[in-house]
Amino acid sequence: MRKGLLALVLVMMATFTNACDEHGVTGIVEKNDLYIPVGQKSNGGLTEEEFNDIIDKVESIYKPIIAQEFNATLSVERNWTDGTVNAYASQSGRNWKVAMFGGLARHETITRDGFATVICHEIGHHIGGAPKKKSFWSSSWASNEGQADYFGTSKCLRRFMELDDNATIVSKMEIPTTVEKKCSVFTTENEIAMCQRGAMAGMSLANLFHALRNLQTPLKFDTPDSRVVTTTDDNHPAPQCRLDTYFSGAICTVDHEVDASQTDAKIGFCNRVDGMTDGVRPLCWYKPSAN
Repeated sequence: MRKGLLALVLVMMATFTNACDEHGVTGIVEKNDLYIPVGQKSNGGLTEEEFNDIIDKVESIYKPIIAQEFNATLSVERNWTDGTVNAYASQSGRNWKVAMFGGLARHETITRDGFATVICHEIGHHIGGAPKKKSFWSSSWASNEGQADYFGTSKCLRRFMELDDNATIVSKMEIPTTVEKKCSVFTTENEIAMCQRGAMAGMSLANLFHALRNLQTPLKFDTPDSRVVTTTDDNHPAPQCRLDTYFSGAICTVDHEVDASQTDAKIGFCNRVDGMTDGVRPLCWYKPSAN
C-alpha cells in the first residue's frame, strides 16, 4: 500500500514539472491540431531569420538575469522545422527551458512583437511571480497562464523594446484610439510608444487564440471581458480576457525593472489595493487579495 502511494506521488510530481505539455500539445494555447510546415507561410508570419533573431534578443536579456537571481540556466529550444502551433516552459532542477516552434511563428496572425511576447510568456512561467499554478499539494513552480501573459507585456517585452527606436516603429502601425488614450498615462515619447507596441503585440497573440477557437466576434481593446471570477483561474483565459491582460500589462506604470515576487502578487505590479484602476490584472481571470 505504501509503495503504491509513493508511486502515485511520484507520478503526480512528474505531472507538475512542466508549465505546459512537454511536446507543445498544450502550451501558450490549448491543445490544437493545426500544423504549419516550413514553406506554408501565409500572409504575415515570420522568417527563420526573424525567428532566431527574436529568440537571440530575449535569451540574451534573461539568461544572465535567471543565472544571477535564480541560480538557474535558461535554454531556448528552437524547433523551426516543427509545424506545431504552440510553445511551452519546463524545469528540471536548475535547468530551465523554453521550447519554441516554427509553426507558431509561421501563423498569419503573428508579428515580431507578438512572437517576442510568446517567449516572454514562457519566461513568465519561470519568473513571472505570483499567482502560481496550483498543484495537488501546494503551488507549483510555474506562474499561472494569466500571470505569464501579464508579466509578458508589463516586464519582459519592455526590456525587449527599451533600446529600440520605438516612436519610428509605432509610426508604421495603426494604433486604435483606445490604446492611444490609455498609453498617454506615460510621460515620455519612448514610454508611450513602448506601451502602444505592447498593446499591439497583445492583439497579435489574442488574434491567434481567436483564430484557433474559430470565434466570430472580433476582439477589441474597448470591449473588455465582463466576466468576474470568484477564485483565480490558473488556466488559459478566453481570448478577449487575454487581450485585456496584455493591454493591462502594457499600461501598468510600475517600472519594468521592479522584480516580481514569487509569493506576493501585489509586489512589482499594478494593484487595486494601491488605488489603481488601469494596468491591473483583469477580473476575468484574477481574484484580488483583500489586503
